[in-house]
Parts: sequence; C-alpha cells; structure tokens
Amino acid sequence: MSKDDAQPLDAGLALDLIERIQADLERLKALVEPRAGAFDPADPRNKTCDGKLTPEGVETCYRLFDEGQTRYSVARAMKISFAAATHRFNAWRKAGGSKRRNMRLG
Repeated sequence: MSKDDAQPLDAGLALDLIERIQADLERLKALVEPRAGAFDPADPRNKTCDGKLTPEGVETCYRLFDEGQTRYSVARAMKISFAAATHRFNAWRKAGGSKRRNMRLG
C-alpha cells in the first residue's frame, strides 16, 4: 500500500476515540487510587466500564434516596440518567424504601 492509497483520517472519529480512551483511563486511575474519606456519589467505583451501577453504586443510590434526595438530584450526584435514577428509585421502594436493610460499603 503506497502513501497515496491511505484513507483520510476522520477527525471526528479520532476525537471521539480519544475522549473514550481518556474516560477509561480516568476510571482506571480512580480504581487504583486509595478511596477518599469523603462520601462521593460520583466515585467511578460505583459504575462498571459499560456504565451500569456496581452493587456499591446501587447501595450509594439507595442511601441517597434514604436521605430524601429526589430522583433528579440522585441522577446529577451520581452522573447517571434520570431514567436510571427512576429505575433505582422504584427498586428502592420495592426493597422497602428507607426501612430496607443496608448493604455494607467499602
């Protein structure tokens, strides 16, 4: 293949790939760093690589509901969609709401 046969670089695709790689690297960095003492709903350990909540993430979400947070505020704090927060809110209510048994974190 000669230099003239090379496909032109799609800058948009390249930038999207770079963003995804950076996000993955930030998530990896957070996974190996010691956990901070402060409660952080947006901690990367609360989500898997594909964006789903880990068991700790689900418990974090439930604890925010226990505190009386709204679905919107939970979505913002945990950096999840409103639909995901609504799904977790309904699951939290089904599990007994604030009377449910808490999972041990960390």
